[in-house]
Amino acid sequence: MSHTRADAGSSLSAHRRSRELAEAADGRVADVLVVGLGATGAGAALDAAARGLDVVAVDAHDLAFGTSRWSSKLIHGGLRYLASAQFDVAHESAVERGVLMTRTAPHLVAAQPFVLPLTPLVSRAQASLAWAGFRAGDMLRLAARTPRQVLPAPRRLSATEARHLAPSVRSAGLRGGLLSWDGKVTDDARLVTALARTAAARGARVLTRTRVLELTGTGARIRDELTGEEGEIRARAVINATGVWAGELVEGIRIRPSRGTHLVLRSERLGTLPAGLHIPIPGETNRFVLVLPQGDGRVYVGLTDEPVEGGIPDVPDVPETDIGFLLDVLGSVLDTPVAREEVVGAFAGLRPLLDTSGHDGRDGSPARTSDISRRHAVLTSPDGITTIVGGKLTTYRRMAQDAVDAATAAARGLPAPPSPTAALPLVGAAAPARLRTLSAPSRLVRRYGTEAEAVHALAAENPALAERLLPGHPVTRAELLWAVRHEGALDESDLLDRRTRIGLVPEDRAEVLSVAREVLAEAASARP
Repeated sequence: MSHTRADAGSSLSAHRRSRELAEAADGRVADVLVVGLGATGAGAALDAAARGLDVVAVDAHDLAFGTSRWSSKLIHGGLRYLASAQFDVAHESAVERGVLMTRTAPHLVAAQPFVLPLTPLVSRAQASLAWAGFRAGDMLRLAARTPRQVLPAPRRLSATEARHLAPSVRSAGLRGGLLSWDGKVTDDARLVTALARTAAARGARVLTRTRVLELTGTGARIRDELTGEEGEIRARAVINATGVWAGELVEGIRIRPSRGTHLVLRSERLGTLPAGLHIPIPGETNRFVLVLPQGDGRVYVGLTDEPVEGGIPDVPDVPETDIGFLLDVLGSVLDTPVAREEVVGAFAGLRPLLDTSGHDGRDGSPARTSDISRRHAVLTSPDGITTIVGGKLTTYRRMAQDAVDAATAAARGLPAPPSPTAALPLVGAAAPARLRTLSAPSRLVRRYGTEAEAVHALAAENPALAERLLPGHPVTRAELLWAVRHEGALDESDLLDRRTRIGLVPEDRAEVLSVAREVLAEAASARP
């Protein structure tokens, strides 16, 4: 394969979308229609296509437009769920983390160290409880058969070691720290893109900007959001994977969204961060604010867990109360607290938690969303629509598998062999030893895997494409061009808000908006 070309079967583009949308709406009956192209929906499209089924997958917006781009970028091992005795959820999370790190996406998911600084605000009893939790998390790793070389063991740190790994933490009264490890995805939206492209390589028709107007057990009435034309897609099995919007398409689905907010800071504000931070939330025994270095000149600080009432927006707002809360907890451990004006961006995601309880609180009030199980649920409506809700980014593959199992069972006569996705590498995946031999910058390898050489070659052939879009931010013009040619990016929002994450800082987004438009225009003029 030429360095400047991707596998044609996995490449998503405006031309392919137009052709496959026409095919999907020409009256033929697909085996499976998937609605929603977040992690779970893209995963379901891949799962069904990998079983040999004829798949159409649609989204009203773009890949990873909803909750799947607003996560902490962590692939959790399930430690939090042990504390609430959700042992099955904890084990499932640890198993799925191991699948991603060792088989399906080792180019995108790697080990992330975290330090819990033992400041005067952390009592010795709290420290002992946290240490017991980290040890239990390591037992989860062992039970999931994830190798020690993939996820190192937790250990105690001296005050000097803790200061080295967390130099911005206040030294006064620091008595040491606890080091633990978890999985981290380079970019949650890139994971979804890889899923969609891998599904496309297996024959799935992946159609963004395709809104479902009406959904039934035998298909959907749809509208092309680019042209306004309406049509129909027919299918033997239908999967509703629209997350917090699931109840808008299928009656009887009750979702209790929970808002998780993150702040975006410039990296220089907290200095060099060899590790992330766990900062205990006062008054909570098992909740932390996380400091998450991204390696792109930015650091995320999150997250909240607040119930959301009313309608579900396309892009959630970030209330000042969330920002203040996160800054307060962060400031409790820093030498110099972060000021409000130093927050250069913020984002919020809505977790699609299934409301099954009505009133769970002791006083008859609704239970806190932080107490609602993250276990996923597969529901089949009377007319045969399969809806998948709950869960989390880490367990998307198992959620997708369960959804396809249920949908094909509901569609009597639709044969479906067992899911092969636990051993199916995503686009760009390779063993770490192979990834280390690639002739491309390590940053590109972490984002594109084996395709990093092709992205790098674009810039080598045309020096203008090698230019960084922003001072202090590593994304180049070549990456925007690659996203248009191979990753299905159709407009500047796709480029800046999802294929890259430049848009998380409004000031940065405004600065490079014209460049994104230039790349789109150049790519359009070069099409045959």
